[in-house]
Amino acid sequence: MSPILTVAQLTKTYASGLKALRPIDLAIRKGEIFALLGPNGAGKTTLISVICGIVTPTSGTVTVAGHDIVRDYRAARSRIGLVPQELTTDAFETPWATVNFSRGLFGRPKDPALVERVLRDLSLWEKRRDRIMTLSGGMKRRVMIAKALAHEPEILFLDEPTAGVDVELRREMWALVRRLRDRGVTIILTTHYIDEAEEMADRVGVIHKGELIVVEEKAALMKKLGKKQLTLTLAAPLAAIPPALGDWSLALKNGGTELECAFDAREEGTAIPALLERIIRLGIAFKDLNTRQSSLEDIFVGLVSERREERP
Repeated sequence: MSPILTVAQLTKTYASGLKALRPIDLAIRKGEIFALLGPNGAGKTTLISVICGIVTPTSGTVTVAGHDIVRDYRAARSRIGLVPQELTTDAFETPWATVNFSRGLFGRPKDPALVERVLRDLSLWEKRRDRIMTLSGGMKRRVMIAKALAHEPEILFLDEPTAGVDVELRREMWALVRRLRDRGVTIILTTHYIDEAEEMADRVGVIHKGELIVVEEKAALMKKLGKKQLTLTLAAPLAAIPPALGDWSLALKNGGTELECAFDAREEGTAIPALLERIIRLGIAFKDLNTRQSSLEDIFVGLVSERREERP
């Protein structure tokens, strides 16, 4: 299946000389949830803005469902829904009016049933006749999502969709995103909440200083780059790590009462049994053990830290 979105050798350099995007190549599959992670200023919003036709690229191409975003702007843009970080709505309008107006902007015929479904999906139906200025911040963000869905886009961009909303609303939005994906909508989101990407994404991309440094299936990324940590609670404290354990990366913690071993998740099947066998042979008694798998956040921080060390 050909990708629904293709980015090829895309760059953006501003008049000041700032290279906001270095050559980026990216292909997004239809119906997937793709999470774009990166620190502030990494280029996430710039990349989205270029794809959505808001910012003009310096070079490269973007194709949406076979339509070039520059040469065939109207057809390409009609297939995209964008929920920006900023809450930009007419404060005096109602959710019902603003969603209908947004649909009309894309030349779509009136469809009250569809607008009702969108508002109900976002728990906005009871607020449909209230002025937006009277809504809470979380409700206003839902209105932004409703506007983006009004013209039935094939691709939905969510730029920090749950910034500033409470945990309950975040989980409701996660459920909505999954329902949209089940209907065939492709979701691309940027987020500062690593747990959001870990919870929802099929694939993860990490961008740093305008460069896409990794794109990987979430599960494969965690398996490939994830670390595991084994912690043994010792029956008696050790003053030092015995030389016979020098083959492992070990550290003593909590006054010598805990022995920690960090290892690659791919080595789990051999590293732990061999270490435990050696410890038992040395007569080191332990009363408890536990392992911890590195999270997506650990992986993200590690990737960005490595990049900072490589490039001043």
